[in-house]
Amino acid sequence: MNFDRSLDVAAGLEVRLSPLVSRLLAPNPGPFTFRGTGVHIVGAGPKVAVIDPGPNSPAHLAALKHALGSRTVSHILVTHTHRDHSPAAAALKAWSGAKVYGLPLEAASTAGEGMVDEAHDHDFAPDVQVEEGMRITGDGFTLECVTTPGHTANHVCYGLVEEQALFSGDHVMGWSTSVIAPPDGNMGQYLASLEKLMARDDRILYPTHGSPVASPRDWLAQLIAHRRMREAQILDALRQASAAIAALVEKLYPEIPPALRPAAAQQVKAHLDHLVAQGAITRGAEGYSLK
Repeated sequence: MNFDRSLDVAAGLEVRLSPLVSRLLAPNPGPFTFRGTGVHIVGAGPKVAVIDPGPNSPAHLAALKHALGSRTVSHILVTHTHRDHSPAAAALKAWSGAKVYGLPLEAASTAGEGMVDEAHDHDFAPDVQVEEGMRITGDGFTLECVTTPGHTANHVCYGLVEEQALFSGDHVMGWSTSVIAPPDGNMGQYLASLEKLMARDDRILYPTHGSPVASPRDWLAQLIAHRRMREAQILDALRQASAAIAALVEKLYPEIPPALRPAAAQQVKAHLDHLVAQGAITRGAEGYSLK
């Protein structure tokens, strides 16, 4: 896969991406956030929407408020409740008076099964719970809600109708594949959500991490093919012998850095759960095996 890791922008500076979209990076780079959370500001008029306001960092909030200047925040939208996306929503709401849109954390996310992506924001409480096809109208912009469970159960993308653009959160990123960490993450739902976006006519995707994706359908096809390849590799390994998750990680990711091995294990488990649900494999005391 040809990942785009070219983004090189200083945190705290607003960068114009299109007539209606600009982005400001939070100062939280890392192995799962890349250069940092990209906070998108939508609108060209005096009233704007903010998508994924980011972590609850005083320095980040000060930079975001400074960038907004005299503009009024009319809407705060959250793609999902990982701590690099949603915690600043409460402070931004208190400062601006804007309502917060999104989906609350589902009970499955609290099962405590070693999430390796950013931990969830358990305090997130949207004023408006969005739903599929719901439209949010602002000052010169219209945002359409597209539910995309998989990376998390409560993941939502937002389509900017005027520019055929989609704010894809962590569901689709150009710099990396998404972490699917059970029990909240679900590989079957993730693949279905990718297929759902394939049926759309978006011209460009704006992930919360990394650069925009300029050829959405081509990239979506690559992501789907990559996941199908991983499942084929797992099935091939299980044809040779039953195996536990750790052994499959060794086989599928032989050169992965130690710090990323827990994430790889979560990815493998997500694939195994999906294959079990499809009836292709079974889980026993000694590990997984073909049916």
